Amino acid sequence: MPRSVNVVASRERRKKILKQTKGNFLSRKNVLTVAKNTWEKGLSYAYTHRRNKKRDFRSLWIIRINAGARQHGMSYSEFMGKLNAKGIAVNRKALADLAMNDPAAFEAIVNSVK
Repeated sequence: MPRSVNVVASRERRKKILKQTKGNFLSRKNVLTVAKNTWEKGLSYAYTHRRNKKRDFRSLWIIRINAGARQHGMSYSEFMGKLNAKGIAVNRKALADLAMNDPAAFEAIVNSVK
């Protein structure tokens, strides 16, 4: 009985990994064993950075709110504390958007908590 090897499936598996490592440096893109390591490491970075992205955006929103609040003579912590005390439920994403794109509306919110 002749030896049976599934060359088509094997080649497809290799091509799939090599396609995903396209653009990497030197042998990381065309040597399968090296490319596979690069690809696996990249997947772990992608997983981690999907979580870090949320952290980075929250940090950006806080920076923008702080800058907007300081233009009206308040710090970020003071502004958020008074906002919560007044019971105004606006999330940081919306506040940051108002501070950047609609300063008049942001000023109205600041004046309402002063």
